[in-house]
Amino acid sequence: MATKTQIKTEIKKEPFRPKFYKVILLNDDVTTMDFVVAILVKIFEKSVQDAVDIMFKVHKTGSGVAGIYIKEIAKTKQNAVINAAKEAGFPLQCILEEE
Repeated sequence: MATKTQIKTEIKKEPFRPKFYKVILLNDDVTTMDFVVAILVKIFEKSVQDAVDIMFKVHKTGSGVAGIYIKEIAKTKQNAVINAAKEAGFPLQCILEEE
């Protein structure tokens, strides 16, 4: 007489956690401080005071984090910065860095 054995396995599925990316503005000798503040207010929705603080960090240290987002949003913000800078005639650069 044959016996049947049933084995139950439980698979624990981890919830999907997207990677986050820092959007970093890089200092240059041409882009005005006012333009950087405007970018931070318009594109990154920072308060004027936060934008000024980030702008001074970029100016003094060479770079500053404008925001941290999932990849798709970070890439969209990066492109918006580059396009706005190009339209205004500034060489402002913006890079992404995985957090």
